[in-house]
Amino acid sequence: MRVLVVGAGAREDALSWRLAASPSCEAIFASPGNAGTAQRGANWAIPATDGKRLAQRCKDERIDLVVLGPETSIAAGVGDRLREAGVAVFGPSRAAARLESSKIFAKRFMERHGIPTARASAAHSLESAVRALEHHGESVAIKADGLASGKGVVVAGDRHTARATLAQWYGSAHVPGGGNDVLIEDRLEGRELSLFAIGDGRRFAPFSSACDYKRAGDGDTGPNTGGMGAYSPPLGFPADVQEIVRERVLEPLQRGLAEEGERFVGVLYCGLMWTAAGPFVIEFNVRFGDPEAQVLLPRVEGDVAAALHGAATGHFDERALSFSHDVCVGVVLATSGYPATSTPLSGLPAQVDLPDGCCMFWGNSTLRNDTVDVDGGRVMTVTGRGVDLAAARERAYAGIQTLASILGAYELTYRGDIACGPAR
Repeated sequence: MRVLVVGAGAREDALSWRLAASPSCEAIFASPGNAGTAQRGANWAIPATDGKRLAQRCKDERIDLVVLGPETSIAAGVGDRLREAGVAVFGPSRAAARLESSKIFAKRFMERHGIPTARASAAHSLESAVRALEHHGESVAIKADGLASGKGVVVAGDRHTARATLAQWYGSAHVPGGGNDVLIEDRLEGRELSLFAIGDGRRFAPFSSACDYKRAGDGDTGPNTGGMGAYSPPLGFPADVQEIVRERVLEPLQRGLAEEGERFVGVLYCGLMWTAAGPFVIEFNVRFGDPEAQVLLPRVEGDVAAALHGAATGHFDERALSFSHDVCVGVVLATSGYPATSTPLSGLPAQVDLPDGCCMFWGNSTLRNDTVDVDGGRVMTVTGRGVDLAAARERAYAGIQTLASILGAYELTYRGDIACGPAR
């Protein structure tokens, strides 16, 4: 098969890397791609949201499968445009993508179909949001309705913090992700878990799970980011976690989609809070997470390209893929000041000799001969794989130290406590 990965981040680099290793993959492409994807296939200079140009290029290049990476591409309806052109797409339609692109839509959908989730109120102005606070406890989660690159959530421990957050969002006329709508939720207590499932339009099959770290600083301090690290598989959850989520979340979700005339093809990211009463959905995403993809894909075994093509064409075989018992830990290297600022860098080495058991995936970047220019923000994810969490973590940070010594002239930052304790 000739396979195209749409997107430009470390998630897409990891997808390209794993798909290229599939026996059924003849050639791999990326659009727009990055420095990593450019080293194993051709990058196309087409934005991830330009469905019209992507559809034409896919026909010209005889592409057999397109894997959509970023939420922006999916929300822009690129999958719809490609399907109209007769291309097999692993990624949902724009309508189904509302499970991620609108927090309010997703919340109301879950309420309609009995999917466990926190009690919530929608608001459309500062005044209605402040009034809504009175219907909730002292501690709440405030969520922007639209896509905000992982930065549209504030957990407020008291009413004063909640009001200050709302005043800042509305006072600056800049609710993250745009628009005026917010969701105010009761705060759930427990441990967070990200469980991924493959949908082929008929059903969902659990794929695997991970724990990620969203805060910028050690000890889960600082602002939310797109993700500073992750590990897989998670520890400390029930052995039958996948079957519990299948029964309580995935099956009612599939029934609800069918009742409302929607099909979901692609990967579903279930952001869960595991409480004393079991899993509650915090959010749905409709694509692989970043950095979760970077710790899931090194563990998956089987012909990934063939399996995703099966899902794209309506017949995913749950037995086609399995997962290694190894643990994978991923640590993100970012430019200083992230997420408040994203400082471009130039002249980074394209090839680095990392310790055994390590690999790296580039973020938004461009390959220029033997060097790499990066856009700033999350520069790369370094992953370590080992027989247990301690071994995987040791290898990941050995890779980080190797890169830190090589890239000492650049101001880069990372968390030093990934996989040390529960992510919150």
